Amino acid sequence: MVDVPAAPAAGLSSDFKRFWTGQTISQLGSSFTQFATPLLVFKLTHSAVNLGIATAATFVPYLLFGLVIGAWVDRVNRKRMMILVDLGRAAVIAVIPLLSVLGVLDVWHVYAVGFVTSVLTIFFEAGEFAAIPSLVATDDLVGANGKIQASYSAAQVLGPLLAGVLLALVAVEELFLIDASSFVVSAIALALVRGSFNAVKPADAGRRTSIRSDVVEGLRYVIRHPVLRNISLMMALFNFVGVTQTTQLVLFSKERLSATDTEVGVLYSAGSLGVVVLGLLAGRLRRRMRFGPAALGSLALYGAMTVALAADRMFWLALVLWGLASGVGIFFNINTGSLRQAIVPNALLGRIMSIAGVLAWGAIPIGSLLGGFVIRWTGSVAWVYAGIGIIECVIAAWFFFLSPLGHAEDYLPGGQLAGATEAADEAAVAEKAAEDAAAGVAEVGVAGDGVGGVGAGGVGVAEVGAGSG
Repeated sequence: MVDVPAAPAAGLSSDFKRFWTGQTISQLGSSFTQFATPLLVFKLTHSAVNLGIATAATFVPYLLFGLVIGAWVDRVNRKRMMILVDLGRAAVIAVIPLLSVLGVLDVWHVYAVGFVTSVLTIFFEAGEFAAIPSLVATDDLVGANGKIQASYSAAQVLGPLLAGVLLALVAVEELFLIDASSFVVSAIALALVRGSFNAVKPADAGRRTSIRSDVVEGLRYVIRHPVLRNISLMMALFNFVGVTQTTQLVLFSKERLSATDTEVGVLYSAGSLGVVVLGLLAGRLRRRMRFGPAALGSLALYGAMTVALAADRMFWLALVLWGLASGVGIFFNINTGSLRQAIVPNALLGRIMSIAGVLAWGAIPIGSLLGGFVIRWTGSVAWVYAGIGIIECVIAAWFFFLSPLGHAEDYLPGGQLAGATEAADEAAVAEKAAEDAAAGVAEVGVAGDGVGGVGAGGVGVAEVGAGSG
């Protein structure tokens, strides 16, 4: 049975603060794994291709299961599901130090743990993406979004620094135990949240459809809406070329900057520090800028910083460049995620999150593998970084001048082009209703909220995920 919460009050509620605290601690633990995984793979193989495989193993689940999981999450008690997923992730992550103690750890075990953890994370992120509107009022979302991203990344600043220091005392495999423990803390924090994470209308809560119908409905919603469609396409292109930057950061720092393990941790922390600063400033900056200059301008800056990083051999300058690049990268994520949630009704958010993940992150496995092979073929990670940065600048310019994203506000309620999206959405609703009637499936009313309006629960925070999701 799905509980229906009251509309969230203005400001940050105590429930939101419990949620926020638990997830910040979880992010601190996850920052240890994010740092330790590529370092462990590099130590086991010393191969750019194997680093690419590790990233691919993490994102393949989005292609295989993302659509179905997103639709399923919209049909269950999200809070209960997220608690169980956190406990499951704790158990899976703990496998790596266990296998290490037994003396049987191989790089393929790292891939397998990454794959299974990613499957569970799809469940969690879909629920989290849809849960936030139950905890935060619509007017507070951008500011809350920035605070969430900033606190998450503050934890990620501390995490790699602590991990780098701990490596002088423990083996890299033991760092995974910290992440496993943080998932348990997250589960406890979620259990302490009193409210429900299912902000749907009572009239809609009892209606039933098939999983296939829910997936098709979400896909149509994304594909028919010009802003959602172009965001997904842009993210697919960006992630295809840009995933190599993060996948090969350990290799880049080792070969180009001659960094020690501790210095690699400092470099990761510099990136997270940049995210903290831009996350805190996101709401203020966004009020002064339209979506196009804010999001696509930050994407162009990200590409420029990557080119500069490729030309650099000084470690201290790399800290500055990677910190700036990571900061504008999260500012880009915050803006695209907030815009997407401003468009999508709450009852569709779970499946839309997963659909967005499939469309945008589905390119990452191929991109990470291709990047590894290109580095091996060219023999130069720096030249590959430079080429990636130039392509990212081109992607930003293309979508700013030649797509609806340059004037995305026109498609929001009250905008000049809002009527066009509403008409397309009405056509989608009519087509779906006809199919449901033919299949004997009960009609779902949530799509009737329309693209031009905010759903029953308002809008949510920016997506939380790997990379530039």
